[in-house]
Amino acid sequence: MNALKAIVAANRAGSRIGIPSYCTAHPETLRAIFAAYRDDDAPILVEATCNQVNQFGGYTGMTPAGFRAFVERLATEEGVDPARLILGGDHLGPNPWKSETAAEAMENARAMVAAYVAAGFTKIHLDASMACADDAVLAEPVMAERAADLAAVAEAAAGARDLAYVVGTEVPIPGGETEALDGLAVTAPGAVAATVDLHREAFAARGLSAAFERVLGVVVQPGVDFGNDAVHAFVPEAAAALSAAVAGLPGLVFEAHSTDYQSEAALAALVDGHFAILKVGPELTFAYRQAVVALAGIEAALAPAEPSDILAVIRAEMRAVPKDWRAYVAADRREEAMMLFGLSDRVRYYWPRRAIQQALGRLQANIAAGRPEPGLIAQATGGLVEPPGRPGALPRALVRRMVGAVVAKYRAAARA
Repeated sequence: MNALKAIVAANRAGSRIGIPSYCTAHPETLRAIFAAYRDDDAPILVEATCNQVNQFGGYTGMTPAGFRAFVERLATEEGVDPARLILGGDHLGPNPWKSETAAEAMENARAMVAAYVAAGFTKIHLDASMACADDAVLAEPVMAERAADLAAVAEAAAGARDLAYVVGTEVPIPGGETEALDGLAVTAPGAVAATVDLHREAFAARGLSAAFERVLGVVVQPGVDFGNDAVHAFVPEAAAALSAAVAGLPGLVFEAHSTDYQSEAALAALVDGHFAILKVGPELTFAYRQAVVALAGIEAALAPAEPSDILAVIRAEMRAVPKDWRAYVAADRREEAMMLFGLSDRVRYYWPRRAIQQALGRLQANIAAGRPEPGLIAQATGGLVEPPGRPGALPRALVRRMVGAVVAKYRAAARA
């Protein structure tokens, strides 16, 4: 946490430094991230969202304590000291239960925040921006009051431990937009100042002024987003006024969500503009999926007696349970391709399914038994020509190359 605070202070002071925030629960993707940090001592920020991980298990089946144990085990196995990890909770609030009444949803949100803090998460994004079943239009002061309510729970659960908070909610849809991107409105400086003031007042009303001093970030819209088939690139000039507004927000930097697929230059420009915390999620598992598709190409060239049919299995599983991709993929002649290759990477929800795991096991066994030649590997992967080592090492090496390239881009942009 001290490392994160030092990065925030340095960025505010004009240093071109930031930190990537890795938002994924995929084990091989996390292993690749940790492997990319093995040879240095930089802090590693890993975050879980309220829908992904909560006291009921979320869609990963993990509680906050379970997620921490899972991440720390993977880090240790990759030779990374778990003490380097900063664990964050993203969008902690009533969102998973917004179909219930506000009283019911907030009761669950309080329990979730307490579970995150008790499990050792120290970077807490408080987000109570969503209307619940009995809310009409949710006014910003009510959002701030509910965030302060959750902060009180976090403070009580923390004891003597030091937490850092992020507030604000003006972000793209998690996981990418479901409709075409025509244009994005960058957050106005006055709007972010009002958000910070409302939260400061709500914290003070609960006797949490000291806790508000530990708010180090505010979520805003810098003009970046992506959909299943398009990326809205960062334009520094459009966010110049917002970047300059940091001077009037003592102790704060901006947190940028949905920065996936931005170029290294765009990410560096975000950091230079005081967007010191860069969230990335789907691009990481998109890179993992790229590696699997490349391996499928190698397998096809090897022509094993019992092929895995991994791509057909993935599509069949997605067709059988369409709820995690249907809203993101247009129902047209490109549907079959965009289910698998869309930037929103809805495939990431399906990797744990038994049929897919079995097909992955067969794919890896076929690759190991087939001993593909370096030229075949290079053709399928776009240049991975170094010997893969022992039979069976290629799949993990390829995942680490492809996911590692995303990590390297973010680290270079953040000078981290």
